[in-house]
Amino acid sequence: MNSKYFGALLVILGCGGFGFSLAAAHRREEVHLRQLMDSLQYLHCELEYHLTPLPVLCRKVAAQGKGAVYGVFEELGSVLESQSLPAVSDCVHLAMAHYELSPGIRELLLALGKTFGQFDLKGQLTELEQLRQRCGQALQVMAQGRDDRLRSYQTLGLCAGAALVILFI
Repeated sequence: MNSKYFGALLVILGCGGFGFSLAAAHRREEVHLRQLMDSLQYLHCELEYHLTPLPVLCRKVAAQGKGAVYGVFEELGSVLESQSLPAVSDCVHLAMAHYELSPGIRELLLALGKTFGQFDLKGQLTELEQLRQRCGQALQVMAQGRDDRLRSYQTLGLCAGAALVILFI
């Protein structure tokens, strides 16, 4: 009899944990988007006023904070300095391999890698601004109803666990 209750508790905790992990992933993606927006703003300012070489620029961005996005820029600076890959987009791909990022953040970073070294200064600044706007739009979408959505993830996880327990008992 005790094992039945213990199993029921484990099912509820497992399903609830899944709901809470969905909410945590949503929060983490939002943090990564903010980090990327800040990084793009820094890149824009640094390029506009100092024309810093790309490997040094990536290391300067990485020094601005801590987190996965800043780690990608640190890794990107190292890969670019080593000149192990011919295209910047390939270097970005390699730099992201060590970090757990959502598909949306990966897509934005790959788009950034495709713009590096492809345009003159004015075109580069325009592309950075467009990417920053895309990040801002994504943040706005995530912020709309965020609290309700996160609470729903958590509640649905717990309710699904309770429903499974009821079905099994």
